[in-house]
Amino acid sequence: MTSNIRKQIWKVGAVSAAVLALAASPALPQAKTVKIGFISTFSGPPAAIGNDMKNSFELALDHHGRKLGGLPVEVIYEDDQTKPEVGVQKTQKLLESDKVDFVVGYIWSNVLLASLKPLADSKTMTVVTNAGASQLAGELCSPYVFSTSWNNDQTPAAVGQYMNQKGVKTAFLIGPNYAAGKDMLAGVQSTFKGKIVGQELTRWPDQLDFSAELSKAREAKPDAIFAFYPGGAGVQFITQYAQSGLKGQIPLYTAFTVDDLSLPRLKDLAIGIPGAQEWVADLPNPANKKFVDDYRAKYKATPSFYGAQTYDAAGLIDSAITAVKGNLSDKEGMRKAMEKADFKSVRGGFKFGNNHIPIQNFYLQDATKGADGSYSLHTLATIVKDDQDKFHDKCPMK
Repeated sequence: MTSNIRKQIWKVGAVSAAVLALAASPALPQAKTVKIGFISTFSGPPAAIGNDMKNSFELALDHHGRKLGGLPVEVIYEDDQTKPEVGVQKTQKLLESDKVDFVVGYIWSNVLLASLKPLADSKTMTVVTNAGASQLAGELCSPYVFSTSWNNDQTPAAVGQYMNQKGVKTAFLIGPNYAAGKDMLAGVQSTFKGKIVGQELTRWPDQLDFSAELSKAREAKPDAIFAFYPGGAGVQFITQYAQSGLKGQIPLYTAFTVDDLSLPRLKDLAIGIPGAQEWVADLPNPANKKFVDDYRAKYKATPSFYGAQTYDAAGLIDSAITAVKGNLSDKEGMRKAMEKADFKSVRGGFKFGNNHIPIQNFYLQDATKGADGSYSLHTLATIVKDDQDKFHDKCPMK
């Protein structure tokens, strides 16, 4: 065999070996997409809340260039219909069929509680953007579940403190008979130093006639009434409160009943009814100003606290994916990053407690009517600073 032939055979063999080596080596990583499952209510009267949450999340994705942590985003929206059994079915679909990387949302505490076990058992990174069930803050806390809202009783507890400041000595409490309603009334009682002269828990979510409860409140002759009714039920309650003539007789204090979704319907009826909240549209920080201004420009409305909390969820997820450089399998790395809350919140900043519930301020808000006839909510004062929920000691995470 001549030396030239041997050289040609050697070259062919070397090329073949190189091709085989490339075929046997691991494939280059393909472009990734972060899949997010979003559970909220998109049907019936509460759809206004779900749509505000969705709009805010979509706006946050716009602000992040439709990427989180550098990865393109796919969002799968699911309607829980306000029903726990539907919510858990949709949650399981997202986890088992869609195989999402994150789950976001949940308005209702009872829907969240029904879905919490599959979320925690699957170790799916979850950001709850409204539901504040006390069990989530306490014994059912999870390393994989975070909240960008609050524990249910914190906001009404702030209202109770404000009622003390106003010299209220007796109060009548009214709210819906489900997990959040019970937590809300308990929250007021935890700080209010006066006497509770009556309490009513109403059917949820189908009761919209509150005449019997308002009559009982009138008969009890309290210094004040406290009510918790989110969404359309809140509009009905305040309308009937005013129609009954009680507005001029017994002051009403609320949590989550007057907000930027109900205010355009309530108008003058909302003026003079104070409430508490951890976010108000006029909070003076750059992230909030951009959020509110761009929301108004895109959707021709003012976002609510539901939307603000959901907008923050996108920033939190972005910080987690950025920290692990897009490695979505590194759940421990994402958990540690999320615990730092290192993103620009529309609240101007907060930190997480050991149970992944925010430690944050709660503000006094009130409705006003502008010279142009429009209505808006404004911050009047800070009721409590850096408030931590009282259930964090029951959380096994330390």
